[in-house]
Amino acid sequence: MGFFAIMNPIANTPIFLGLVEGESPEERKRIARGASITAFLIVVIFVLAGKYIFELFGITIPAFKITGGLLVFYVGFEMLMSKKSKIHSNSGSGEPNNIAISPLAIPILAGPGTIVTAMNYVTNTDLFHAGIVIAIFAVMILLTYLAFILSDIIVHKVGPNLIAVIGKLMGLILAIMGTEMVTAGIQLAFKL
Repeated sequence: MGFFAIMNPIANTPIFLGLVEGESPEERKRIARGASITAFLIVVIFVLAGKYIFELFGITIPAFKITGGLLVFYVGFEMLMSKKSKIHSNSGSGEPNNIAISPLAIPILAGPGTIVTAMNYVTNTDLFHAGIVIAIFAVMILLTYLAFILSDIIVHKVGPNLIAVIGKLMGLILAIMGTEMVTAGIQLAFKL
């Protein structure tokens, strides 16, 4: 649910459509595939190397949980207030060939909120649990890819109003998850 809330494939389909407007169906599939694979690789790297990144920069788990929780809460709060999150901004997309990398893969799919959520799931866990997180994220990426290639149908069938409602519900879930992460970080920091 955490990955679904932060990546929100349904709410991201209009963004995808706006970015690939005027492209052929084959090019849309290529862009969707490139964005999905890139986002998956970015998150997997952070899931597997997150512990070493912590050690390299001297980051503690409580500090990470608190900061990550605030970031996730911020994204959720912006979604609730019907603001387009600056973290998920699609401005300055550049050339069509680069759309798959930026802004689709980074920051829309594998933005700071997604990375923080993934790393939060694997702090103080073993490789088996990290594999489960990666597998669940792979399913999310597959769902997102399918939503992107079926974006015309989804937006037409679901409609903009229902997409807005789904976005607000996902924002509420994200804000609650962020609060939970901050609470867990404070409990760890102060040994409560």
